[in-house]
Amino acid sequence: MLFKNVSIAGLAHIDAPHTLTSAEINARLQPTLDRLGIKTDVLNDVAGVHARRLWDADVQASDAATLAARKALEDAGIGADKVGLVVNTSVSRDYLEPSTASIVCGNLGVGDHCQTFDVANACLAFINGMDIAARMLERDEIDYALVVDGETANLVYEKTIERLNAPDVTEQQFRDELAALTLGCGAVAMVLTRRALAPEAPRYKGGVTRSATEWNKLCRGNLDRMVTDTRMLLIEGMKLATKTFAAAKVALGWAVDELDQFVIHQVSRPHTQAFVKSFGIDPKKVMTIFTEHGNIGPASVPIVLSKLKELGKLKKGDRIALLGIGSGLNCTMAEVEW
Repeated sequence: MLFKNVSIAGLAHIDAPHTLTSAEINARLQPTLDRLGIKTDVLNDVAGVHARRLWDADVQASDAATLAARKALEDAGIGADKVGLVVNTSVSRDYLEPSTASIVCGNLGVGDHCQTFDVANACLAFINGMDIAARMLERDEIDYALVVDGETANLVYEKTIERLNAPDVTEQQFRDELAALTLGCGAVAMVLTRRALAPEAPRYKGGVTRSATEWNKLCRGNLDRMVTDTRMLLIEGMKLATKTFAAAKVALGWAVDELDQFVIHQVSRPHTQAFVKSFGIDPKKVMTIFTEHGNIGPASVPIVLSKLKELGKLKKGDRIALLGIGSGLNCTMAEVEW
């Protein structure tokens, strides 16, 4: 999946407005923590997630994705009528049907020529959406594509805390569901286009993908519950990431010291430290947001890229590695040249 003629014409994110701290969660779970004799502050001290953001209670995934989409279209300087493809990539969704993408498109008022659909692949879906769009752009099938993601975690917090406060919950059940309390809300959107239409814009060069689907049981979730084997997910995830990184070095000519930024999927402190140590990455080249925003699923990689852009930390010619991984297990490592 290597592309020569794909540019990033627009990129924008939306931070959810309300902050929920790990201290507040721990206080609500204190009766269970005391009963089970759990003294370790897993959320703060182990995962390194001190807070996460939540939407207002009535915000749907499509609402959040629409906000980010409008901002990205404005950044690209085009109207919704120019878009030939909309791909929604969020884990969160309004309904099983219709697609969340179709609701976003209805909100935006795209033309009847626009293809629209959802892509689901856990935390890897946004990069998958970029690849699907890039293939169509590379073949001159469309002029502009819009990839969107709106993640809502409000329901999973409400239900998980309720379950973990049950008087008969076991320590194993508690640990199995604790990772759900590291999730966060947010939204992001990216406008991709043919390079001829935005020759000076950042270039999406594509990347490589590897899978280890024999480990598909390590993290399973729905809208109100997520059960995770965090230890094995980290171990097997890093094995897959190492294999993918080796492939990216060959396909993309990566040398760690020559890359200017590493945008790593935001899971936790142990996950980030494992990536940095395994690949010999300079920690100064890794921007993290999980400490205050939690794990925003597939939105986390593009949100970090958007924040780097917003903060003025990217300059012309910078090579940016996107390191995405999702339960399943699937991993993609890709490059953006700013």
